[in-house]
Amino acid sequence: MGARRAGCLARARRGPQRAQEDETVPTLPLIDLMILVAWTSLIVAVVQKAVGMALATRATLFGMAPYDFVLVSAVCLLFALALAARVWVKGNEARLLRAQREPGPLDEVLPDFPDPRGREARPGEETRGGSGATDRAATG
Repeated sequence: MGARRAGCLARARRGPQRAQEDETVPTLPLIDLMILVAWTSLIVAVVQKAVGMALATRATLFGMAPYDFVLVSAVCLLFALALAARVWVKGNEARLLRAQREPGPLDEVLPDFPDPRGREARPGEETRGGSGATDRAATG
């Protein structure tokens, strides 16, 4: 009883943000499970179709035809893809937001047009005609 209470107190000291991170469900095993189910259902569909063609009967397993197993496989693969995309976005969110805020080498505006993002000229950059467009081509 005392050890359990000590564990609860330790989680409370870490704060609510840290406690939520500790109790999250790992996503990668779910992705692996979805891929395994998808491939298994595809194999069952192929075997079921081969048995049906060899014996000239309509073979069903749990009342499902081979087409149903192919649909289950497609749904599982799409779900695994959605989970993988979510994990990727969550892992790269900070880097993507940082890159969005900071101008990079490809963050140029043509000298003929005003800046569509409405950015003002930064120190050390020249402006053309007071329109707010930056002239980076002239500076380098």
